[in-house]
Amino acid sequence: MRLQESGEMYLETILILSQKKDHVRAIDICEKMNYSKPSVSRALKILRENSYINVDKNSYITLTRTGQEIAEKIYERHQVLSEVLINIGVDPEIAIEDACRMEHVISDTSFEAIKRSINK
Repeated sequence: MRLQESGEMYLETILILSQKKDHVRAIDICEKMNYSKPSVSRALKILRENSYINVDKNSYITLTRTGQEIAEKIYERHQVLSEVLINIGVDPEIAIEDACRMEHVISDTSFEAIKRSINK
């Protein structure tokens, strides 16, 4: 099953939060993404049902191996695309916003070609 863009954004957010905090909770995601608690709860339920995340008895959220792989892939795309756009003269704020949209639609082939070109 192909994860939708919103699901990828949630996984990426969980990854980023987990790098900064010992435990990630739904409220942390609400605050980071500026979404309502009901919206986040619905999304987390779908991610849990599809085995992208685990939620323990303390309501701490962790990524499954599959969730982690997707989150890392999206986060790498975000980092690389932001850097490329900034390096070619795009305002950093705009570059970050554009990279956030691009990271979900760019093909693996195109992304790998971009990475190869900047590593030369």
